[in-house]
Amino acid sequence: MIGDNGGQKAALPAYFKETFRLHRIDPATYSPLALAYIGDAVYEVMIRTRVVNMGNMQVSKMHRRDSELVKAEAQARMIRLLEPELTEEEDAVYKRGRNAKSTSGARNASVIDYRTATGFEALVGYLYLMERLDRLTQLVGLGLERIGEFDGE
Repeated sequence: MIGDNGGQKAALPAYFKETFRLHRIDPATYSPLALAYIGDAVYEVMIRTRVVNMGNMQVSKMHRRDSELVKAEAQARMIRLLEPELTEEEDAVYKRGRNAKSTSGARNASVIDYRTATGFEALVGYLYLMERLDRLTQLVGLGLERIGEFDGE
């Protein structure tokens, strides 16, 4: 939460909307690849925030820690473990992203993991743009826990 809105703290997307005077959008109308585009960045910031919170260290060490969690293989593993927890709406967004035809391909991942990770990123982007940050952090936290990367601290 950032800023002060009459005693209430504003969620980051709402703060950006106000500060940058962004118009209202309906994330459900965006292509799954557009959702994955923003979702990739949001997830990266979430993981980097977690790594920085582990304590001050060399940036190269930070990068090694976060790169294991942001690669397609880890994202695919996480969403597979989260699938039973998804609502119908979330599952539909994930599957739209997973099934989207991308012009770019997997660099260091199998095609299946790459497409599955794209679905995960689409879901992250969707929840972010819908300003459902509580649900987004709940799912990412649960996913990190299930892949053994979150100790609850």
